[in-house]
Amino acid sequence: MAWAATLADCPPEAIVDFSASISPLGPPPSVLAAIQTHFRDIAAYPDINYGKLRQALAGGHQIPAEWILPGNGAAELLTWAGWDLAALGQVLLLTPAFGDYRRCLKAFNANVVEWPLSLVGGSLLPIPEPGGAISRGLLLNNPHNPTGQLFRREEILPYLDELALVVVDEAFMDFLPPPEQQSLIDAVAQYPNLVILRSLTKFYSLPGLRLGYAIAHPDRLRSWQQRRDPWPVNVLAAAAGVAALGDVEFQQQTWSWLPPARAELFSGLQAIPGINPLPSVANFLLVEMADALELQEKLLRYHRILIRDCLSFPELGGRYFRVAVRTGKENQRLVRAIAEVVS
Repeated sequence: MAWAATLADCPPEAIVDFSASISPLGPPPSVLAAIQTHFRDIAAYPDINYGKLRQALAGGHQIPAEWILPGNGAAELLTWAGWDLAALGQVLLLTPAFGDYRRCLKAFNANVVEWPLSLVGGSLLPIPEPGGAISRGLLLNNPHNPTGQLFRREEILPYLDELALVVVDEAFMDFLPPPEQQSLIDAVAQYPNLVILRSLTKFYSLPGLRLGYAIAHPDRLRSWQQRRDPWPVNVLAAAAGVAALGDVEFQQQTWSWLPPARAELFSGLQAIPGINPLPSVANFLLVEMADALELQEKLLRYHRILIRDCLSFPELGGRYFRVAVRTGKENQRLVRAIAEVVS
């Protein structure tokens, strides 16, 4: 954010940040109250088993607590998933891919084979042929980042019979109401080669606390626990997670807010000549235009608005940008600013 503030010639807090796909509705008051209540707990070490947090997650997903491992954000758990994937002969990576996927696979010298996704197809293509008898894994996210596409459970399940390990990052699944979700959590007990990663930071606006969790076979999670440092989740993050998971009112508020806000932002962008937003089920939109980098610079310089460029996605480069869905007034401000820059 410092570079953006320098370009905009203003304090960082004066910038409207559309680059991070974080809900603008939180953190929930219940979470802030829990942090305040547990503030003195920082004088003691956390529960190394995170019993209360795991029980809250287990109750929410209707699975045994030993199938859940909290982490220092989903990113920490992705590292250990990358370790397991890299032990295989080949890893299929659905692209364009979140940059941290390449980081975790490169860290353990994984043999990565890219698996291109149709940006507007809405369904998965056949996976590449193995080219020999080798063990293979798969890493993908659902809903997909950065396109916002949602894959049906039935599209992913067959890969569990073909591949040695399938890791599905469901960091944005919470943004869909439960009847619309396509989560594979309930399939983990049937498939020991399935790992689900979840984040609590995006839906509840808690990126600074770093809190996520993995759902997988207990044997796998015990091996991860032996590799990592003790106490990866601090006491305030654990307390915040328990409070967030119990805040049904905030969850309903988010599910009511997002669809109309996203639709309004989509239609506003679509009405601007040269701007082509892609349909999304998540709290962000991927948008195609001729020169997204120039737009990013001008929005900062003249409107103090930050959008996410897509240079970290090699397949997209400077022809796309991504924007989070924010409040109605902020979304309208963004649309007006882009229209002015483009005109």
